[in-house]
Parts: sequence; C-alpha cells; structure tokens
Amino acid sequence: MNTYLAAEDLSMFGRDPWWLVVVKAVFCFAFLMVTVLFSIVWERKVVAWMQLRIGPNRHGPWGMLQSLADGVKLMLKEDLIVKRADKVVYVLAPIVAAIPAFMAIAVIPFGPAGNEISIFGHRTTMQLTDLPIAMLYILAVASVGIYGIVLAGWSSGSTYPLLGGLRSCAQMISYEIAMGAAFASVFLYSGSMSTSTIVEQQHDRWYILLLPVSFILYIVTMVGETNRAPFDMPESEGDLVGGFNTEYSSIKFAMFMLAEYVNMVTVSAVSATLFLGGWRAPWPVSSFWEGANHGWWPLLWFVVKVQLLLFFFIWLRGTLPRVRYDQLMKLGWKVLIPVSVTWLMLVATVRALRNENYDFADIALYVGGGVLALLLISFVADMFREKAKTAEQAPEQQAFDPMAGGFPVPPLPGQELPPVPRRRPRGERELIVSGGPDTVSDGTSDGKEASDG
Repeated sequence: MNTYLAAEDLSMFGRDPWWLVVVKAVFCFAFLMVTVLFSIVWERKVVAWMQLRIGPNRHGPWGMLQSLADGVKLMLKEDLIVKRADKVVYVLAPIVAAIPAFMAIAVIPFGPAGNEISIFGHRTTMQLTDLPIAMLYILAVASVGIYGIVLAGWSSGSTYPLLGGLRSCAQMISYEIAMGAAFASVFLYSGSMSTSTIVEQQHDRWYILLLPVSFILYIVTMVGETNRAPFDMPESEGDLVGGFNTEYSSIKFAMFMLAEYVNMVTVSAVSATLFLGGWRAPWPVSSFWEGANHGWWPLLWFVVKVQLLLFFFIWLRGTLPRVRYDQLMKLGWKVLIPVSVTWLMLVATVRALRNENYDFADIALYVGGGVLALLLISFVADMFREKAKTAEQAPEQQAFDPMAGGFPVPPLPGQELPPVPRRRPRGERELIVSGGPDTVSDGTSDGKEASDG
C-alpha cells in the first residue's frame, strides 16, 4: 500500500511547463543563497553574543549586509594560482564542491504535494520534483561534493592541502555509513524513499518521537559530513594552516565557503524533512488552526525548522573545541556505526512484528528480552576481557624499567612507575658549607686561592 501511495503522490510531478520549472529552480537557488547570506551574519552575531562581543554592525542595518560585503571583497581580490598546482583540476575543484551542494534541494518539499499553489495562473506543487529514490539521490549528490575537497587538496601541490583532502575522504567514509543506517530506519517506517511521502507519513507523529536514536545519529553525522566544528578536521588551522583550501584565494575560496554553508542548509532541510515533520506546523499550532498546513504557511514552518537547525550548528561551533583526529575516527567506527546498525536491526524487528499483527506488549517483551540478553553477553565478555588484560599486564609491571636503553621512558598502559625513595629526615642531612672541603676542585680550596694562584 505504501508503494501505491508513493506512486499516486509522484504522479503530481512532471506536469509543469518548462518556464515554470525554471521559475521553481530559480526560487530554490535564491532560497539557498539568501539563507546562506543570512546564516553567515547570524553565525557571527550569535558567536559574538556568546563571547560577549558586538559582532558585525557596520554594513547595513544591524550589520545585516556584512556577508554581502565579504563576498564582494573576495571577488575583487587577486586570483592566484600556485606554481606547482595542476591548473585544470585546481580550478575545477571549487566548482565540483559547489554545484552538488545546490542539487539536493531539488527534491526537498516546501509544502504538501496535494495542496497546489498558483504561480502566474498555473497550479503547481511547492516542490521542484520528487523521485521514488529521492533520499538515495541526496546521498549520491552529497558524496560527489566530497570529490571537490579531495581534488582541491591533491591539485594544490602542497602538503597541508593534501592532508586536509585525505582527512575529508576518511571522514566522509566513516560517517556516511552511520548516516545511511539512520536513513534506513526512516525508510522502514515510512515505506518509501520519496521525500514527499515521508513527510505525509508524519501526519500524526513526527519521526523524532518514533526514531529518536536515528535523529541523534543523523545530527552527529551531518556535522561530520559538512566538516563543521567540532569535526572540522579537513580545514584544521591549528595543524594544517587552512587545510584543503590553504592555496586558494579570491572567488575560488569564496566558492568553497559557499559550498560549506549551502551544505549546512541542505542537511538541515533533510533533517527537518525526515524527522521534524517537514513543512508541517508544530503540534500546538496544528491542533487549533486547520489552515496551518495550507497555502503558503507550510513554507514558513519549514524555514523556521531549518533556521533552528542552523542555530544548532552555530551553537556547536561556539561551544565545543575541535576533537583530535583519533577521537573523530573512534567515534565514527566504534560508536556511531555499531549503534546505528544495532538500532536498525531493532527497528526492523519491531516493524516485522507489527506486520505480523503482534500486540504492543508482546513486541516490547520480545525486544526488551533481546536487549537484556545482548547487554548480559556484552557484560560477560567485558569481564573476561578485563581478566585477560590484567593477566597479560602483570609480568609487564614487574619488568618495567623507567631507564630502558639509557633514556627515560613513560610507562605503558597498565604499568606503574617504581616508588620514589623518601627524603631523609632533617637531622640526618649533611650541611655543606660554602668553601668547605666538598667544594674543592682542581687542587684549590676556594675560589680566592684559585684566583691568587
């Protein structure tokens, strides 16, 4: 039945004349650009407020034109190409990074598919297009954007950009697996990969309530996908100067910045669509106002949700320090991926039992029993692992030498330093008088005799 509903909803798309498609595409582009210009100023204002500063206040009213002034400044700066760069790839890399960032917004619904609006006398949906595999399209486009960063690091002919590009590639691989597992949980509940259908399935309850673990996983992975603090390892200025964009300036550097902020808007829009009801009005409003989800009002609710998620990005940047690279990889491979796969299995089990018409109490009993059994097995395994580790480390503690090889070495995990000898009591200490016999050297008794001789 879900497949039938998805096909029925998708039949509303593809009927617009070409000029209306162009108008809607221009609207999507303008929406992203205006949101980016506002987000840059908002980020600088919010971070300044967190740090008890004023922030931008010169260009335009309340400094609202500061991002526009920055863009003009970057376009007028001298455009340099480093001597050792691969010029073709060096110039194409910012374009490869920027263009895919704009493409994902094409399948994001700004309003209900069944509530058509009038544009120049033509009835159309508040969405550019939709696909039966719209979410796979978003994942594919987001993956292509990483190539721009990798190619920028490789083509610059410098060490620091190359390291930044490699970090970005490893980060994308690590976090996109958990992101895909978080998406799969939504697919199981909605029965479709179409964005409009996923929003329609949240008419009675948002998926943030049904799938809270998937929402948390996606929030963490979307920060890693956009290379934002505290996961901004590809452009870590503390150790890589500027990362993949170290050798870029002028308009090419501006395109990298544009791609970063457009990706922030895109992942926020995807998060609102999958977990926050998309264009639907929040519960207190929709309960007493029947027209909250009709007309142009859905666009307002969608924009408010996107701005709240953008504020979350800014809040993280102003609050958390940058993590170490080993912590970044450990979080991705040892925490997010196991948790996302386990949660996906749990969601699939619940959906299978619901399809077999099991009662909620039976489902809770089966799932709770499985979780308890898994925790018990994990606890027993940890106990045996700790005993084995202690047995292995016991001989190491006895054989530890802090001066192995003639140099001071730190203890390994599980090893302990030998006890420090206590100082002698005050009464047993010997008092050495200046000029006494202990200070005689080279056949002289003191410095005066040495100088006289």
